[in-house]
Amino acid sequence: MTDTFAALRVPTFRIYLAGQSVASTGTWMRSIAQDWLVLELTGSPVAVGVTMACQFLPMLLLGMYGGLIADRYPKRTLLLVTQVLNAALAAVLAVLTLTGEVRVEHVDLIALAGGLVFVVDNPARQVFVNEVVPAGYLRNAIALNAAVFQTTRLLGPVVAGVLIGTVGIGWAFAANALCYLGPTGGLLLIRPAGLVRSPALLRAPGQLRSAWHYVTARPHIGATIALVGVVGTFGLNFPVVLTAIASTTFHGGAGLYGLFNVVLAVGSVAGALAAGARSRTRLRVLVAAGAAFGLLQAVAALMPGLGSFLVVLTVMGAANLAFQAMANSSVQMWVEPAYRGRVMGLYMLAFTGGTPIGGPVIGWITGALGARVGMAVCGVVPLLAAGAVALLVSRSRSGRTRSRVSAAGAAVAAPG
Repeated sequence: MTDTFAALRVPTFRIYLAGQSVASTGTWMRSIAQDWLVLELTGSPVAVGVTMACQFLPMLLLGMYGGLIADRYPKRTLLLVTQVLNAALAAVLAVLTLTGEVRVEHVDLIALAGGLVFVVDNPARQVFVNEVVPAGYLRNAIALNAAVFQTTRLLGPVVAGVLIGTVGIGWAFAANALCYLGPTGGLLLIRPAGLVRSPALLRAPGQLRSAWHYVTARPHIGATIALVGVVGTFGLNFPVVLTAIASTTFHGGAGLYGLFNVVLAVGSVAGALAAGARSRTRLRVLVAAGAAFGLLQAVAALMPGLGSFLVVLTVMGAANLAFQAMANSSVQMWVEPAYRGRVMGLYMLAFTGGTPIGGPVIGWITGALGARVGMAVCGVVPLLAAGAVALLVSRSRSGRTRSRVSAAGAAVAAPG
């Protein structure tokens, strides 16, 4: 175990984290507002899933290219550009909504454009943490970043709910645009000379293919990314299932949906901090956290009352973020710096790239069979995937043990 807040001793990380906290608050505001706007415009959980698909489709198609860009160019510069673009997209959506001209097609197109920005922004942001803190603080810094992201989940939905209920959804998007001033200011305050820079990747043929071979040659990395992909594709469809749970199961509105996100965040902060306090993580612990998340989501779907549902949702949030923080930090620690951007691009492709598949599928199941069934499926699929990874890891270890025993026996039997 290590100090839960050790990375905060690094001044550059404190500046970076402060800026990210403002941006994350705006992200959660936009998420709540966007989901509810699509539901108001269409009345369909499937449409919410389609919007999610538009947002993450570029990552599915171009995810590793974003990682390649992050390896080749200065991360700080890339992030400054992506913050400006994100602010512009949020401002356009705010204007369309405030003027009453917004249609679901507009929301989907802006979500698609935001997804293109996300292709570069996310791997660059993931790898930039390596430049902000020394290597010994990396695991803790990633966990603290996740904890702050989830803490803002407490504030963002509250602010969004207040704005939606008083002045309208459009002002939530306007506030989101202003929130990007936080990370932009933070990045400008960080001097390039104070960063732990990795050498830029020079252009050469086959760089994406070499990153793929790098991962496939290391089964512990491949297994982690595969499990992350299943969880991201099928387990994290909260905008689809929780909007439906709020509106059809418990007959609430945007306020109840916001409460669900707050409760998830409370558990998520605890899970991220618990993960950050670990100095190292074994693969079996990571797989167990993924299995626990799937099981708890399936259990939450069966809870008959609102109170019991909220309790299980809190614990589920803790398991979810413990899994995410451990997976993210472990992969970054396992990968050599020269490959980190491309591997994290593959990681994010797996984590978010499946959403264009999972979002509409879960939306259809939710619309056809009900919110509880949709949420149960979101839990059962990751649970089965974690079980499959655990079985493969167990067989792999057994095979290695038999090989060592056979080699030892052959050495004993060999003539001198």
